[in-house]
Amino acid sequence: MERLLGRGLAATADAWPAIRAVYAEVYRAAHLLANHDAQGAPLIASAYATLVEELTQQHGSGPLASAVAHFAKVTRSYAPGLFHCYGVPDLPRTNNDLEQFFGSARYHERRATGRRGASPALVVRGAVRLLAAVVTPRQTLSGVDLRPRDLEAWRQVRQQMTVRQESRRAQGRFRKDPATYLAALEAQALQPSLPP
Repeated sequence: MERLLGRGLAATADAWPAIRAVYAEVYRAAHLLANHDAQGAPLIASAYATLVEELTQQHGSGPLASAVAHFAKVTRSYAPGLFHCYGVPDLPRTNNDLEQFFGSARYHERRATGRRGASPALVVRGAVRLLAAVVTPRQTLSGVDLRPRDLEAWRQVRQQMTVRQESRRAQGRFRKDPATYLAALEAQALQPSLPP
């Protein structure tokens, strides 16, 4: 085992200085994303983009060039959604933390309905229910808190839920009597669009 490790270390000895340097940059990136100074999303995004650019310039042509290029590529692909957690209070920073919210919602939905899969009501009202499941345990809400602050946004959410509910209703009508449902659609399609 000692010989095997010795041969492996000897074969990769040329890459170790580069690995140490890149690891220091990755540690710097992790420290920046931890945001101990509580900076805003634009500052964190700018500093992180600068860090990735420096990493690419310094180590983009060494023995770890492919790893650095991959890191930069993945960072660019995730960049549009990577920094929301610094601008939105209480938004989880990691997928594991965010998954706990979804897991909690699934758990409560399962307890309330007895279904292992998603209930039809969750499909129709999922966005509203998930938000309520996330917010409710963290704080006690009063009637004033429930009042819509942006009436137009509230109307849009209600409209989306109505459209989803109508779609679910149409699926039920189709399953109960497909011939009648299709005949009604055909009659509606054959109506002239303009009056004679």
